[in-house]
Amino acid sequence: MKKILKIAAVAAMVLGCSACSQTQEEEISWQDQLIEENTLIVGISPDYPPYESLENGEMVGFDVDMMAELEKYLGVNVEFEQMTFSTIVDAVNLGQVDVGVSGFTYDPERQVLFSDPYLESAQVILTKKDSGIESAADLSGKVVGAQLGTTGADAAAEIEGASVELNQDANILVEALKAGQMDAVVVDLLVAQNYEESDSSLVVLDEPLVDEENGIICSTSNELLMDALNDAIAQFKESDAYEELKTKWGM
Repeated sequence: MKKILKIAAVAAMVLGCSACSQTQEEEISWQDQLIEENTLIVGISPDYPPYESLENGEMVGFDVDMMAELEKYLGVNVEFEQMTFSTIVDAVNLGQVDVGVSGFTYDPERQVLFSDPYLESAQVILTKKDSGIESAADLSGKVVGAQLGTTGADAAAEIEGASVELNQDANILVEALKAGQMDAVVVDLLVAQNYEESDSSLVVLDEPLVDEENGIICSTSNELLMDALNDAIAQFKESDAYEELKTKWGM
């Protein structure tokens, strides 16, 4: 009888601990997944206008303004951490930043969570108007630039016969194109259109290399945070501010 009672007591303790564990899990909120209390630390690479860039030392762009809007829905402070684009995924996974926002598009090789899309885009070819280049087929034997760690770099690598040169900074790539050091650059559609509008010597080829959508990234261990971000993005896209910002930044 004593043995049976002991077994029953142990079983009760196990069930009790299990119940405690479940209660603790249920009590965890997305705010508990933030690195700093009441602060969303955002990894960003400000070299990709109109998503994000630096003007007189100040960070500006659609993503910057979007995060200011999401801040209202999330109820936390947004703090930007400037870094090169190719390091943001690692920074997210290492817990150095909570999320990454830099015109990210889905790539299964990036071991992170992607939010619901907030913009549609594509990877396209930017070249000079007098280059004679009218399609990807014309880039065989040519030098094509792309930003390190981007889906644009992957798309450029698929161009048959092209020699691909990578750089951390999209602005440097475009300057190299203007200087004749490259024949074309593969970048995000909205970025390419921004460069085309600011320099009459450049042109964006009509046919995209790949269609994409932009999203925010976070660690695969922060599902609650991603759920909160998706809720905030949904509210943002239904607001007047969403269309106003798209117009402001030519998206």
